[in-house]
Amino acid sequence: MTATANATAADAPEGLSALIETMLHAVWLVNAQSLSIVAANRAAGTLLGVPAADLLGKSVRELIATPEDLCFWDEVADAVANAAANSAANAAATPATHHIESHSLVRRFDGLTVPVTRRVSRIEPAAGGALYVVALHDRSEQVNVQRELEVAAAQLAATLESTADGILVTDLSGRIRNCNQRFAQMWGVPPELLLVRDDDALLDWMRRSVVDPAAYMRRLAALEEATMLRASDVLQLHSGQVIERVSLPQCSHGRPIGRVYSYRDITEKIEAGERIETLSTTDALTGLPNRRRLADRVKACLAEVQRGQLQRGSPHPGPAQFALMLLNLDGFKHINDTLGHAFGDSVLIEVATRLRSGLRQSDTVARLGSDEFVLLVNLADAGGAESSARRVLDALRQPFHLAGLSFTVTASIGIALVPGDGTTMDELMGRADAAMQEAKRAGRAGFRFHRSQARRSVAESRTRMQLDHAMRLALSQDRFRLHYQPQVDLASGRVLGAEALIRWSDPELGEVPPAEFIPVAEDSGFIIAIGDWVLHQAVTQAADWHARGLKLLVSVNVSALQFQQPGFVEGVALALRNARLPAPMLELELTESMLVHDAADALARLHALAELGVKLAIDDFGTGYSSLSYLKRLPVHRLKIDRSFVNGLPDDESDIGLVHAIINMGRAMHLQIIAEGVETEAQRRFLKKAGCDQFQGFLFARALDAEGFEARLKEPPQAKAPARKRLRPATVGGAGPAHPCLPAPPH
Repeated sequence: MTATANATAADAPEGLSALIETMLHAVWLVNAQSLSIVAANRAAGTLLGVPAADLLGKSVRELIATPEDLCFWDEVADAVANAAANSAANAAATPATHHIESHSLVRRFDGLTVPVTRRVSRIEPAAGGALYVVALHDRSEQVNVQRELEVAAAQLAATLESTADGILVTDLSGRIRNCNQRFAQMWGVPPELLLVRDDDALLDWMRRSVVDPAAYMRRLAALEEATMLRASDVLQLHSGQVIERVSLPQCSHGRPIGRVYSYRDITEKIEAGERIETLSTTDALTGLPNRRRLADRVKACLAEVQRGQLQRGSPHPGPAQFALMLLNLDGFKHINDTLGHAFGDSVLIEVATRLRSGLRQSDTVARLGSDEFVLLVNLADAGGAESSARRVLDALRQPFHLAGLSFTVTASIGIALVPGDGTTMDELMGRADAAMQEAKRAGRAGFRFHRSQARRSVAESRTRMQLDHAMRLALSQDRFRLHYQPQVDLASGRVLGAEALIRWSDPELGEVPPAEFIPVAEDSGFIIAIGDWVLHQAVTQAADWHARGLKLLVSVNVSALQFQQPGFVEGVALALRNARLPAPMLELELTESMLVHDAADALARLHALAELGVKLAIDDFGTGYSSLSYLKRLPVHRLKIDRSFVNGLPDDESDIGLVHAIINMGRAMHLQIIAEGVETEAQRRFLKKAGCDQFQGFLFARALDAEGFEARLKEPPQAKAPARKRLRPATVGGAGPAHPCLPAPPH
């Protein structure tokens, strides 16, 4: 030690230096007069980064680290002395031990500062002058922990405020410990309520904000009781908001200390879901239920009917419970085609309004699409369904007034009753549709109930699908074939031509009459492919006969769809060219109805065919629309008298008059006349006497394959089949309109 240090150390009372050395905290003994350190323990040296002996003789002012400490030691003596004076009465009994405690900083000898808790006490030992005992507790770790806590708290606060959810934190007793501004906004908490931090008032505000306070409080009590429960609830507020509440336990060291409530506003999500549900179950144009929503309601009604059957203890249908009515507007396509789809939409909206007005609130009006509507009439038997149908039809019959136009809309309705007419929606819809089609056929603007024939129509619909599939396979697998019915000159008895007629033998269906599959082909559009096949096959056969010296005119029926195809004329020309058949050896048979549809286009096509040299005939003449002014413009060379006029010859006066009129008109226009369906000798003689040129029918021969046809040609011209009654063999088809594959019932 230096001499100064030794002198200073000598000022320390005996035993105090040893005493402070036993203390864990840093301790100095400071002379009250000189404010110099007279003793220091090893912990003090460690705190300040020097050996304890180096502190002896140092003034405490040398260790000041803050400006506040400059005056501390000047004032500390007065403060401690005053405290000692206040207890002077005890001074004789015990030494003065009054103290001052504060937080401060001390400067280490390496220049760093250390936060400390400083406790300064004045003592007056029995021997020597007054001393200050300065005890220093290093707060570095505590300060670091506090800083970390402050950072964590700041981060937590920032996290709470950055989330889009409202957050509320409570302790185990339900007292509020924290919340963010989003929570206050979501619940509409007044600012003053947050400022006073009144937990009871805030919790009461939340209770009064929900639509069902009692249920809210019961759920809250259950959550507080089950401290580890995780839960999710949906709350409806008086403001109209829908809030999802997620509650999670808050734990520390594995033990619950509170609960965190997260609130999310799902109002828009709920509304969007409702909008999506509405769009998926509602017709966008009319606002009526669509097929999906209708199916749900029909399902519910059918379930109710089934429950009633179970209660009666009988599986058999009882009285009608409700009616399913399929409504289709009559001629709506014409409105769209002539006035536009926007006008048509306005009509549909008005129709929807009228349909709703014609039914009860408990009934359902749905739109399936286009101009089809479904009416679900609850608690209705046949009489109730009829009354509802009449009200709806009457409502539609009232004049419509739109865009300055006045017009009338009618509808056809098919009715199916539950449970008698079906136990599923598909069955009911199918039978109501069949009944509606019957109403259409009966003249429209009316209604029909489902009947047995309607039931058969449903089965026929399935059969048509199967038939359409089999028919397409038949064409690809070459199962169709052509037969030829001779066309005979009435004067000489010679065969002058043949009509090509299609036949189909299926390995599963057997021999399928044209009257069965041709209507299906026309509905599906497959008639175009079949017609093209018939044309090419017939032209090829005619070319073969022509090459072998048989000058036969081959007639081919043409369907309306086939005739309307843009490349039809070119297709005919190509078929003739490929087969090398002279055009005059081919005759195309067309019906009157085909020629009056889009008359200008039809006339242009006919003239184009005539320029090729192809012969043209009007088939089934007299059964369609006949305009003499239009007929004389057509480049046709032959008229075919329909078999329906030949059947009654020679006895039926009406048939006699019609046949004479057709023959006379044909003569006047320089057209050949051929009669089809001739079955008796009496019919043949009458036609010959009346001036008819040719005939075909069972009287001479039925339709034959190419080989049989050629064999028939080798027989003497006057030979003919014996007179017979009219025949309708099932293997060759029944009566029906003519087209490329379907003759009148073969004769």
